[in-house]
Amino acid sequence: MTSASRPAYETSTTRDLFALGVTSFAGVLLATVAIFQILEGIAAIAKDEVYVNGVKYAYKLDITTWGWVHLVIGVIGLITGIAILAGQAWGRLLGIFVAFIGILANFAFIPHYPVWSIVVIAFWILTIWALCTQLDDE
Repeated sequence: MTSASRPAYETSTTRDLFALGVTSFAGVLLATVAIFQILEGIAAIAKDEVYVNGVKYAYKLDITTWGWVHLVIGVIGLITGIAILAGQAWGRLLGIFVAFIGILANFAFIPHYPVWSIVVIAFWILTIWALCTQLDDE
């Protein structure tokens, strides 16, 4: 069987397959964390009693406002994750930016829901790592 008649996955190098796997992982992770952000935003918008409201700190916003912030970040992140899975190169850079904004938003949201915010920050960091490993391949 000649290389021209072989399927693409048989002629790919291990590095190419690894890159494809990491890119897919990054896209799925970005979309998953974005869904977490959307759910967090909906919970804050729909029912303010879900989160602690009496904390005084430097980044004080109304819980409903925080809900809209998380919802917007989540929707943009979900669209970006889908773009990465579709193979759009711009999705990787936008994904890093969205993850960075997500980290900042969750850091500022820590007083309202500390454990969840830290978990989401960890997932955003993992997303940035996965996307940055692919920048060399572009």
